[in-house]
Amino acid sequence: MSISAAVHPLRVAIIGSGPAGVYAADILTKSQEVRGGDVEVSIDLFESYPAPYGLIRYGVAPDHPRIKGIVNALHKVLDRGDIRFLGNVTYGRDLTLSDIRHLYDAVIFSTGAIKDSGLDIPGVELEGSFGGADFVSWYDGHPDVPREWPLEAKHVAVIGNGNVALDVARMLSKHAEDLLVTEIADNVYRGLKSSPVTDVHIFGRRGPAQVKFTPLELRELSHSKDVDIVLYPEDFVFDAASDEAIRSNNQVKTMVNTLTNWLVEEPSHADKPASRRLHLHFLHSPVEIVGTDGKVSGMKFERNELDGTGRARGTGEIVHYPVQAVYRAIGYFGSELPEVGFDAARGVIPNEAGRVLDADGKPVPGIYATGWIKRGPVGLIGSTKGDALETIGCLLEDRLSLPRAEKPEEQAVIDLLESRGVQYTSWEGWLKLDAHEETLGAEYVRADDGTGLGEDTAAKRPRVKVVPREDMISISRGTSAEISPRNTPGE
Repeated sequence: MSISAAVHPLRVAIIGSGPAGVYAADILTKSQEVRGGDVEVSIDLFESYPAPYGLIRYGVAPDHPRIKGIVNALHKVLDRGDIRFLGNVTYGRDLTLSDIRHLYDAVIFSTGAIKDSGLDIPGVELEGSFGGADFVSWYDGHPDVPREWPLEAKHVAVIGNGNVALDVARMLSKHAEDLLVTEIADNVYRGLKSSPVTDVHIFGRRGPAQVKFTPLELRELSHSKDVDIVLYPEDFVFDAASDEAIRSNNQVKTMVNTLTNWLVEEPSHADKPASRRLHLHFLHSPVEIVGTDGKVSGMKFERNELDGTGRARGTGEIVHYPVQAVYRAIGYFGSELPEVGFDAARGVIPNEAGRVLDADGKPVPGIYATGWIKRGPVGLIGSTKGDALETIGCLLEDRLSLPRAEKPEEQAVIDLLESRGVQYTSWEGWLKLDAHEETLGAEYVRADDGTGLGEDTAAKRPRVKVVPREDMISISRGTSAEISPRNTPGE
């Protein structure tokens, strides 16, 4: 039976509460069909973490200035009350696809990409060789990663020329005290505070005109206190394609100008060097991670040259850098989901304009995808909104032929989760956790307790992120005695 015969609102489950999922829900509720009264919708937004926002909370460096704006926008959408948030619910474990098909007319997967892309070179398995995404999860206080990180290296290599590589390098080189204005968790602060790092090297395969980061992320490097930026004249080589990109693309022009200015200004800090240095290397392809006694002790690269089209080719010259840790930040990769097709080469769910395809390449009725799991880990917020608009358009086109949910009542999924002992969290629970983290920041006192964190100094912070999953759940569900009420105007 199709949804056209149904008397219930169009029931939609969205798996993943990052920007892609929230934008999809928002666009659906604001669509002409819904606002005009042709379609009534009921949306449940599921998240595997107890808190919302996905990679905005657990995948973006805490010192990014634009995070707050994105979080505020997502908060406004979910705070309206017309989209139900259900956190700490893992698809494939707590809810299966058959469960969802039984309870909803359609499902949209917006699970993003959280794993590192592979780097197939010798030595990648050595102790001290890390995935950049894993490090990001640690410094963002992900509840399911170890609390400690082995920050023992003085010299570090970061492989990649994208925004994640810059984030990783900036967090490694930045002094921990300068991060107390962010929401970093206490265990992250302690770890970074103890780091002996003096030099962080970022390596990219192509030249300054082909970098994949953006001007904002590049400029943030110069905001770190007591950190010198070091560049190398031999890396500033431009071919015909580079010159054309600089001439025709303002973003490329801005970044090349910024890098060139830093190169020229570099001698000005030579007389009074900082305690840490951030090196930017171009035209380097990774060849091998070198090890001694099973641990990283160096990195070999082949020097490249541009071929006239902006692409790089090897010169045969091998250079070696003595480093004790390597971070691979060459991109994210999607994860396969149970009972859903997966393109293992691209790390996405096979789809056509957001309609998920089966093994024969035909759309599966009622199953959709949006965001990075749909298109791959490329593009910024604008691309994510465009993705969601396309997917929601397809869903609305299909609405009269969608398989009808057998138990569409909103309470049905709650009853199922409770029968399975799932400690799901709600939007109201997130508001409690949000207020609790803000209270931790307001009450923060840095004390000399033998850990070397500093003198007895009261220092208000915007918030302190709660890391343990069990604490997040207990605070959200109101079972913790440590919950602090949210302050409201006038109180």
